[in-house]
Amino acid sequence: MTLTRRPLSDAERQDWLRLIRAENVGPITFFRLLVQYGSAAAALKALPDLARQGGRTKALRIPTKAEAERELAACARAGVRVLAACEPDYPEALATVDDRPPLLFVLGHAHLLRRPAVAVIGARNASANGRRFAHLLARDLSEAGLVVVSGLARGIDAAAHEGAMAGGTVAVLAGGVDVIYPEENEALYRRLIVEGVAISENPVATQPQARHFPRRNRLISGLSQGVVVVEAALKSGSLITTRFALEQGREVLAVPGSPLDPRCQGTNSLIREGATLIQSAADVLQALAHLTRPKAGEGAESGPAAKPSPPPDETDLVRARALVLESLSPSPVPIDELVRGCQLSAAIVQTVVLELELAGRAERRPGNQVNLISIPEIESGM
Repeated sequence: MTLTRRPLSDAERQDWLRLIRAENVGPITFFRLLVQYGSAAAALKALPDLARQGGRTKALRIPTKAEAERELAACARAGVRVLAACEPDYPEALATVDDRPPLLFVLGHAHLLRRPAVAVIGARNASANGRRFAHLLARDLSEAGLVVVSGLARGIDAAAHEGAMAGGTVAVLAGGVDVIYPEENEALYRRLIVEGVAISENPVATQPQARHFPRRNRLISGLSQGVVVVEAALKSGSLITTRFALEQGREVLAVPGSPLDPRCQGTNSLIREGATLIQSAADVLQALAHLTRPKAGEGAESGPAAKPSPPPDETDLVRARALVLESLSPSPVPIDELVRGCQLSAAIVQTVVLELELAGRAERRPGNQVNLISIPEIESGM
């Protein structure tokens, strides 16, 4: 379903915030609810019944209107814009990703998010040569018209932001967009929110935690046409970002390094596995030249829907719940495969999956897949 580009009203923005903050509602589930119910307001009304039908016994936690108003007011005080996935400034490349954030928190020049982008990332404990190369590469890419995306970490990230500052750079933060991390990059952060733009999917004032960084990394790759890794160890956050990039259909590019330097083992491994070897901005531009910019709505189910889907018949749902549960396991399975295997309509299977998700018993994953979370709970609850 193609994303309808339009500004949200204040009331709709509040509903979107309440829905994504509701218990057991992640980004993929959020957009599935919009498709099924037509609006966040209608989805909010449906959540309690869906959770009960999925086997939940206690009340589902849904933020109140007052809580949403307080969060939006805190954003306004901090100068943070709350940008919805259906609005014109939302990045087109990110809009193609299955688990894109319904809401982005933006500090700085949001118009940069509309421009084609490339990520430049790498080691925190980068070598002097690595930092210098990242700075020069980012500068040249920005002069060629690309926005440079990175994660504001020390090392390669910081050098990339500094190199691209004059031409445009995007920092994707793991915590709140108003939280400076690491503290040693405070001066860079202060300059970036004036000359570039910082974004996050987490609420303002959120302190970054370890679990936030992989989520942050999927946004770095999702915003970009390609991901350039300058230096990276074999087990590093940069390689997590490249995995997301491959899943999202982005180009992965890597700078070769000395086999004797552990900081280059990850990049050399990427090249051995098929990543494009690059030694200059010209190499990056050549590698990306054949790409067409992803269009919003391609490769991802989007919303809001023009009309809500008609609700499935309850008699059909009763039979379907048992069939879908029997077909699910802790291993992810494509929902299309569930539809074929259970010989049910897609609408019925999607409804049952929503019920299980909101009950906390199933988890939806990118690639239109779903898996069970807790077999014992399911077996004792049905």
